[in-house]
Amino acid sequence: MKDPILNDHNKDEFPPAHTAEHLLNQTMIRMFGCERAVVAHIERKKSKMTFLLDRKPDRKQEREIEQRMNQLIDDDLDVTCEYVDRDNLPEEIRLDRLPDDASDTIRLVRIGDYDVCPCIGKHVRSTSQIGKFELLGTNWDEHARTFRVRFKVVSK
Repeated sequence: MKDPILNDHNKDEFPPAHTAEHLLNQTMIRMFGCERAVVAHIERKKSKMTFLLDRKPDRKQEREIEQRMNQLIDDDLDVTCEYVDRDNLPEEIRLDRLPDDASDTIRLVRIGDYDVCPCIGKHVRSTSQIGKFELLGTNWDEHARTFRVRFKVVSK
């Protein structure tokens, strides 16, 4: 098959942190019933993601986020890509966050059976290559109902 034509990509992600972004999105969805992050700033040294939540997570839940993330990393889940036509997407895939001019061919990134979403960024081949997830801190904005998670990934 000829390589599909995708949208231009203007980022040069750090694959371990970018893959951790996918895991953290799904972890937050499963723990709090929220959507994927509304803001994500993913870097090699430190990253932050902001989620809309109906309540502030307590300290126990914050520790659980970190524990779940490191368990997923240790589970050594395969990270794979597949290309699908936008008219034949799996039911759980939403396109509302893609640019209006997104290509007809969509690249889906799967992390085991844990997460799947459209993405054209760089990823590791398996979660064990992420290293260790360290939760650096969180912030809660009561007025905006946003929960910011600051983290980094470090080599084991």
